[in-house]
Amino acid sequence: MLEHKRSKGFAIGMTFMLLLAAMILSVGLGSVRFSPVEIVSALFGRGGDVSDTILWDIRIPRVMLAVTIGANLAISGALLQAVMHNPLADPGLTGVSSGAAVSVLFILLVVPNYSSFIPFAAIAGGTVAAVMVYALAWKKRGITPIRVILSGVAVNSVFGGIIGLLSILYSDKLPAALQWLNGSMTGKGIGDVGVMLPYSIVGWIAALFCIRQANILRLGEQAALNLGENINRIRIVLSFIAVYLAAVSVSTVGMIGFVGLVVPHMARMLVGSDYRSLLPMSIGLGALVLLLADTVGRTFFAPLDIPAGIVMAVTGGPYFLYLMRKGDV
Repeated sequence: MLEHKRSKGFAIGMTFMLLLAAMILSVGLGSVRFSPVEIVSALFGRGGDVSDTILWDIRIPRVMLAVTIGANLAISGALLQAVMHNPLADPGLTGVSSGAAVSVLFILLVVPNYSSFIPFAAIAGGTVAAVMVYALAWKKRGITPIRVILSGVAVNSVFGGIIGLLSILYSDKLPAALQWLNGSMTGKGIGDVGVMLPYSIVGWIAALFCIRQANILRLGEQAALNLGENINRIRIVLSFIAVYLAAVSVSTVGMIGFVGLVVPHMARMLVGSDYRSLLPMSIGLGALVLLLADTVGRTFFAPLDIPAGIVMAVTGGPYFLYLMRKGDV
């Protein structure tokens, strides 16, 4: 038992070490390349003016955003999968991301003077989408995986249509929101990190405090009832945390799919289904996966900058089909 815990701890530790190495590598890659020594010098205030400008104004904020948003989406997916007893529950597939996106896009295109309310609008939009999915998927016997997916498809279609309508009605203002629609981190600075990071940390802490509740749901509804737990209250709390983290991410960089689907599956293969290990592993893997996607998008296709959302869609789609073929769906 002790050896098993040590192996899980080792796997989590190695993941975060890989994440740190990937962060240093990502900061150094680009049209102007920096060695690890130059990066460390700049971090300690010993770099030149050019390196300080490139690293502190462009690359470090972008890396921090990728890491933070990747962790947010991975936690969101892991919690939604516990709540819905569905291995395919994900902020994108269940409509949460598109609901948040409609609220944000409405502000960006229709009332841009109220941009300071974007995080709150995103949370409200994501919550509305989650409630719609629950309402459509609920039957007398509870929520079934297939009904969640079908409800998510329906909700995504509705909000996708609204996004298309807004894009047509306000096409003159659309270029300003085009990068955001594709899940891009281009042009984001330290100010964006400063706005999003406090919201994210609150969500991480809340999620870590709910590990026991997530494990209770994993045991099944009957086992949870036998333990005297209020199932509906647990579902509501975990769902809100998941929606909150996904919406905060959407409010900053737009819709990025498949992170919440792919990462929890990878984490389960490495450390099992116990959320005491699964959630920390999901945090590290989510940050690593999205950081790699963003790094690939801006370096492999230079001088073009391919949004991370597109990279994740291209790579996540085949993984979704793999899960279906494997029989996990």
